[in-house]
Amino acid sequence: LFYFMFACAGSCSSPERPSFIGSVDNSSCFSSTQSTVLKGVNFGGVPIVLLIDFLLFVTLLIVFTLIRRRLWDYGRLALVAETEGHTTKRRYSRMTSSMSVEEPEYEKTSVQEKCGVDAVHYLSFQKHLVVLLAIICVLSIAIILPVNLSGDLLGNDPYSFGRTTIANLKKGDMLLWLHTVFAVLYLMITVALLRRHTSKMKGTKREIARNTLFVRSVPTAASSESIKTHFMEAYPTCQVTDVNLCYDVAKLIDLNRNRKRAEKNLQHYNKILQRQGRHEFINPRPCSHLCCCCCCCKGCEEVDAIEFYSSQVAALREEEDKLKKSEEVHPLGMAFVSLQNEYMATYILKDFNALECGGGAREPQPSSKSAELRVNKWKVNYAPHPHNIYWYNLSLRCWRWWLRFMLLNVALFVLLFFLTTPSIIISTMDKFNVTKPIHYLNSAVISQFFPTILLWTFSALLPTIVYYSTLGEAHWTRSSENMSMMYKLYIFLIFMVLILPSLGLTSLDVFFRWLFDMHSEGRLRCVFLPDQGAFFVNYVIAAALVGSGMELLRLPGLLLYIVRLALAHSAAERKYVKQNQAYEFQYGAMYGWTLCVFTVIMAYSITCPVIVPFGLLYLLLKHLVDKHNLYFAYLPARLDRQVHLGAVNQALAAPIICLMWLYFFSVIRTGFKAATSMFTLVVLCVTIFICLSYTCFGHFKYLSPHNYNVSASSESDECSAHHSYGTTDTSPPFLSTEEDCPESDI
Repeated sequence: LFYFMFACAGSCSSPERPSFIGSVDNSSCFSSTQSTVLKGVNFGGVPIVLLIDFLLFVTLLIVFTLIRRRLWDYGRLALVAETEGHTTKRRYSRMTSSMSVEEPEYEKTSVQEKCGVDAVHYLSFQKHLVVLLAIICVLSIAIILPVNLSGDLLGNDPYSFGRTTIANLKKGDMLLWLHTVFAVLYLMITVALLRRHTSKMKGTKREIARNTLFVRSVPTAASSESIKTHFMEAYPTCQVTDVNLCYDVAKLIDLNRNRKRAEKNLQHYNKILQRQGRHEFINPRPCSHLCCCCCCCKGCEEVDAIEFYSSQVAALREEEDKLKKSEEVHPLGMAFVSLQNEYMATYILKDFNALECGGGAREPQPSSKSAELRVNKWKVNYAPHPHNIYWYNLSLRCWRWWLRFMLLNVALFVLLFFLTTPSIIISTMDKFNVTKPIHYLNSAVISQFFPTILLWTFSALLPTIVYYSTLGEAHWTRSSENMSMMYKLYIFLIFMVLILPSLGLTSLDVFFRWLFDMHSEGRLRCVFLPDQGAFFVNYVIAAALVGSGMELLRLPGLLLYIVRLALAHSAAERKYVKQNQAYEFQYGAMYGWTLCVFTVIMAYSITCPVIVPFGLLYLLLKHLVDKHNLYFAYLPARLDRQVHLGAVNQALAAPIICLMWLYFFSVIRTGFKAATSMFTLVVLCVTIFICLSYTCFGHFKYLSPHNYNVSASSESDECSAHHSYGTTDTSPPFLSTEEDCPESDI
């Protein structure tokens, strides 16, 4: 790991290498000896890229305004538009203008009511990152940048981007200590602000008391009464209020969803018959309302809508009843056991945790049903929220789930192994000399804008690939799904956006070949592309302006929405599509994407301080766009707190990578035994040791002040909530649909 990271320190250097590095033929660092694409330009092409991206951002905003006027109910607004009529369209503009002027406490309450407590944690996390980058921006621009400009190692050309980087300082310059001290200071500020965020998060009351246990490895022949008897005999001080067994209901859920949809369509046409006294006729073929064929054509005959959907409802209800009586709905060997309060659940859980820690020598509390239920094989945990569970995925057993998980992730790794960065496209363009006519133009559009747009496009495509691969893993809960998505996306994006471009490599394939090639000694000194720091500045600009505009448009979701509308059979189905096209906010993907850009900003905040103002712009726009989408586009999600805490742990990697970058630069510039190198190495090792001990082994957690902020009143309030686990209803409670309002107008 340290071998390949050793080269990252020179990533912000300009083409004019200092004499201490040695003379190396830079042509050997590229796929072709005469590169026509990656060429140095005035100030790294940052002004040109900023202008082009700003024009694209304005264009995307205009397109968004036009789309919003035409499709104003596209998003979660469609869920409430049915009962409020067209006043929702006018209310949208009023809500948008008032969102930014609310009082902080009222705003937090409003966000929690409309978007859920997870949105509060997510937006609070972004606000703390904004404050962090604002502080770092002032320090980097006011102190670090003038220090870098005070050097003369790279000349005095005012258009040279390299003069703004740490590479402009000479070897042995005492000002290099300033960079090391500021890197440690940035780490301390990051830890302080993130700890403040977690204190606010842990101060928020849980929406449900943890008084329900999730029990696995229960014999399939066990009954709820026998399980209840066991707990009452084994733990006489604990009172069991309810026991719900889990069944394989994947097919039943699909049938139930289709039946409810058909019933809503039937209800739509029954209301038309009652109010207008006429029967509606429909063509049940897909895209029939878009076709111009005559009604007398074969296959285009119209049928009575009430008769069509009545027969559909009857067939689905019959199939549903038949499935309930069949053996396909079999027990899964899982149960939800609800206790009277949280303390009873904690007491029982501690007993089973002690069993796991003690090995096979210890048995749980016995009862007359222990042998029959094989209690010593049970695996007990706190039950997740009912809306956090994917009920149709519970039928996947352990070995089948792991096999599916391994196959999908191996396929994902192989796919991204050779297509990790868009540098492949740039190298291919050079190989075939497709840019030969513009060889002498030396344009910033070619050398900086297109590569950064390509990198942003690939990094925007990667979350989609990771998203669908994570869906295919069939996680039992939304929390585990988002955690998996966040970790995988962050790792792949860091390789794609930060590590490989810093090393001048085109893909993971080339990276591993270079890593294990012991004969390529000169590679460490020539892998970095010209104006590499400017490349990352331009990437952050593209992510801030183009990326925020594209997230506001949500074009993939809009295209899917149009396709679903086109495939609808009738007006009732098109109405159903409008009310059910909103999806839950994907916190895992959004955390992974945001943390990747944040890590890039922090990694170059010392060596290339110009990146920080644009990073602050990115987070500000990202916060505003995500807040808008949470309010008007996405449905609320129910996740565990561990998802948000996992994002905090990953954010701590950013200042650590910044220390790594500075350490490797110091080693290359001054040597391993230099005072700055040794000091940075000690701080880096101590920080990594504490983080690994805290995260992986639980050490140093007693130093956290959050462990002592517990009040009896808050605990008693948390235990008052209760939710039933005897249902598979997964609709979010924050919004009501027409299923909950059968008397709504058409």
